[in-house]
Amino acid sequence: MAESTGAIYTAAGANLAIAAAKFVGAFLTGSTAMLAEGAHSLVDTANQILLLVGLKRAEKPADAKHPFGYGREVYFYAFIVALFIFLGGGIFAIYEGAHKIEHPEPAADATILGFHLSGFWVNVTILGFAILAEGYSCMVALKAFWAEKGDRTAITAIQRSKDPSLYTILVEDVAALIGLLIAMAGVVAAHVLDMPVLDGWASIGIGVVLIGMSIFLMFETHGLLIGEAADPEVVRSIDAAVREERAVRHVNEVLTQHLGPSDILVNLSLDFADEIPAGEVEQTVGRLERRIKAKSPDVKRVFIEIQDRKAHAATTDAAKTDAPTDGGKKDATPAPSPARGPTGPESAPPGSAVPA
Repeated sequence: MAESTGAIYTAAGANLAIAAAKFVGAFLTGSTAMLAEGAHSLVDTANQILLLVGLKRAEKPADAKHPFGYGREVYFYAFIVALFIFLGGGIFAIYEGAHKIEHPEPAADATILGFHLSGFWVNVTILGFAILAEGYSCMVALKAFWAEKGDRTAITAIQRSKDPSLYTILVEDVAALIGLLIAMAGVVAAHVLDMPVLDGWASIGIGVVLIGMSIFLMFETHGLLIGEAADPEVVRSIDAAVREERAVRHVNEVLTQHLGPSDILVNLSLDFADEIPAGEVEQTVGRLERRIKAKSPDVKRVFIEIQDRKAHAATTDAAKTDAPTDGGKKDATPAPSPARGPTGPESAPPGSAVPA
C-alpha cells in the first residue's frame, strides 16, 4: 500500500495549501463559490488524515479480542471519509449556494498592503493556483491507481479493488478538479454577465458533484466493510491449486473474504478419496496451504474442512431451507450452490461465497 500512502500525503499537502488560499480569497472578495471550495478542500485534508489513521490502525497485529487482525479499520475510515464528503462538503456547498442566490452580491474588491486588487482577479488567480495544485495531486493518485488496475477498465478496477484508500483519493481529486472548474466558470460568468447569482449556482453545482461522489464511495466501501470475496482470479488460482492434488475427489466449496486490502481468508470444503490414509491427508492439507499462499501472496490464512460431498450438500441445502424469509429479508451470508462437478480439468471452478 506504499503507492496509496504516497498519494495520500501528496493530496493532503496540496489540499491544505489550496484550502488556505481559497479561504483568503473568499474573505477578501465574498465569493460563495470560493467559500464552498475552501470548505471542500478543508474537508478533503481532514479526510486524508483519516485515511492515514485507518492505514496505521490496520497494521496492528492480531490479538485475543481481534484474532484476525485489524485490517478492516481502513474500510471503516474510508466509509467515514465518504460520509464527511457528503456532509462537510456537499451539504455545506448547497446551503451556501442557496443563501447566495437569495442574497446575490458582486465580488468585492480587496486592498492588500495598500494595493487595490480586483475581487474578480483575486478569485481567478487563486482558482488557477488551486487547479494546478489539484491537477498535480490527481496525477500522483492516477499514476498509483494505474499501476494497480492493470488491464482492467477504471470502473472495473475500482469495483474490484480492495484498497479503498487509493481510489478514494483518486475520486476526491477528480471531484475537486470538477468543482474547481465549476467554481471558475461561476466566477467568470458572474463577472462577465454581471449576474452575481451565478456564483451561488456554481456553489450548488459543486455540492451536487460532491454528494454524487460521496454516494459512489459509500456504495463501494460498504461492500468491503461488511465482507467481500477475493478477486475471481484469486479464486481460480486457489481452485487450480486444489485440482493438482490427486487425493481430492471433489471441491465442495471455496469461500474467500478480504479482512484487509492485502489479507485474504480462505475456507475450503474438500471431499477426499476414501482410500487415502490419514497421514497422506495431513500432508496434502499442508502442501495445499503452502501452494495457495505461494500463488496468492495476499492469502494469509487457509482453513480446510474435510467433508463428504453428499454431507456438505445436505448441510448447504438445510441452511437454505432454514434461512429467514419474513419481510423479504435476505441472510447476510447466503449459502451458494456447491460445485458438483468432478475435480478434473474439465469441470468448472467453484464459486465464491460473496460475489467479487
